[in-house]
Amino acid sequence: MKKKIFSTLLTLSFLASIPFSCRKSMTDLSAEHPLSNDSTQNNSSSSSASNQPVPYPQSPLLDCTFGPYYGDTLVYAQPSTGQDYIISPVNNPGKGSYYSWPDGLKLNPVTGAIDLTQSEKGERYAIGFVKAGTKDTCVSYLIVGGASYMDSIYVFANNEKKAAPFFNANPAMPTICNGSGVSGPGCAFDVNGTALAQKVIVDPNTGVIDLEKTLNGGAFGLLPLNGQTVITTIYYQLNDGSNNALQHIQVELMYYDKKSNIGAGLLNNVLMKLNNILSGNLIQTAGNPRPPLIIITRLN
Repeated sequence: MKKKIFSTLLTLSFLASIPFSCRKSMTDLSAEHPLSNDSTQNNSSSSSASNQPVPYPQSPLLDCTFGPYYGDTLVYAQPSTGQDYIISPVNNPGKGSYYSWPDGLKLNPVTGAIDLTQSEKGERYAIGFVKAGTKDTCVSYLIVGGASYMDSIYVFANNEKKAAPFFNANPAMPTICNGSGVSGPGCAFDVNGTALAQKVIVDPNTGVIDLEKTLNGGAFGLLPLNGQTVITTIYYQLNDGSNNALQHIQVELMYYDKKSNIGAGLLNNVLMKLNNILSGNLIQTAGNPRPPLIIITRLN
């Protein structure tokens, strides 16, 4: 796995100028989506009136005193008994409008309350707050704990046959799964068999997707075609701050017989997202990073 990641990054010399500093990178990424700091639509990351995304501000305020604070920078969904688990700012930012980037955070644009049950897990979000009577966007960061997979390309000829999850938006973090299941300090994946029903093979204790068994087992049919996709949902439980709450992540698998057959646009998009994750856990400030795209190829 490490060999694959580093070999992939070597092909990204044109990206070497991307800074590792989170603050600067947030601003740099937003430059592609210019917006004055006076946006005050009542929404999170999209406008209910125009149904258009609200771009990340060009010059956000960081470490501002009136920003919303949720008690920690890492929060977790909790087991549900019929009602969603919702958190609200523990301080009093005052009246204003709330926004978030990227898509996936279920944020109330008026109160700042976050529905963690309905939000995408394992993501790092930027939360913007425009205090009433002002035009500046105060930005803070929040991680919603959970599992995710890297957008990446796996070449069987290079012995790249398994896709492992990472946790809490941090690919450098050691796995929290030790193979013992949730009865011990571990994890449980594909707990309801949804992925298996689609012939996507997921290790029940670690969440590692066996791509070779998935392909050879018929997930793409007997004669898979280039560009063919399978989208599956993996339900999982983690014995961490989420207290074994049932969570899920949708994953898209795509097949090509050779890596060289992947179109340049798709290839660059996947590599850019991979580099974005690895180089300082930067936040994608536009669009939706989900589902992660895993491209399977037999040959280079």
